[in-house]
Amino acid sequence: MAQRAQAAPAATERLGSTDRRDAWWLAPALTALGLTVLGAYSFWAALQNAHYEFGPYLSPLYSPKVVAPWWPLSPALLILIPPVLFRATCYYYRKAYYRAFFLDPPACAVGELHLGKYAGERKFPFVLQNLHRFAFYLAFVWLFFLWHDVWKALWFDGRFGIGLGTLVILASTGTLTLYTFSCHSFRHLAGGGLDCFSCSAAARTRHGLWTKLTVLNGHHMGFAWISFFAVTFADVYVRLLSLGVLHDVRFL
Repeated sequence: MAQRAQAAPAATERLGSTDRRDAWWLAPALTALGLTVLGAYSFWAALQNAHYEFGPYLSPLYSPKVVAPWWPLSPALLILIPPVLFRATCYYYRKAYYRAFFLDPPACAVGELHLGKYAGERKFPFVLQNLHRFAFYLAFVWLFFLWHDVWKALWFDGRFGIGLGTLVILASTGTLTLYTFSCHSFRHLAGGGLDCFSCSAAARTRHGLWTKLTVLNGHHMGFAWISFFAVTFADVYVRLLSLGVLHDVRFL
């Protein structure tokens, strides 16, 4: 038994070495593919500075609409700074891209790329991950702009209506709201720092909110991916409408 215990670390002395027999590589591979495709499309769309609006619909990649004469590039590159910071420092996304791109480690009990060089997030640039809480505040403010876009998507030439684009914009904003409110930082903001959950009415209220957010937080990974797909699809839909490739379906 002692010899087996000493021999176990040898399985992780090189990248990818493991005793696992399952397809451990599939999750990081799919994660890398998903992040690459969605990220590349979002960056490409942000550079276009065109076809991001159709009627009452505004692409979430360009919300809020910004006119900055001093900025020579697409305004989307400014607009996306807060949501990109929020996602890049997100606890789930850290795990996702550390495994998918840095192979550090690629999976549990699998040899990593930088064996023996672990420094946590204490060195630059990873120390900037500690800005996540502040990025949450910015992302929270951004939700007001996005919900305003949902409201605008309900009006066609001054009349109330619902089109397929309305539902697409609603899905984008709704899933982004779930992703934002299921954030670990928001959960800590609600119930963190309390030594006693029942010592006062305020503490009990915060504990109740913390409990509900804990349930929501359990689905944070799902909301992260669904919202990313929904935002991307919303931009694609508005762009195709603007190009005349698609025609919006009106339900009301």
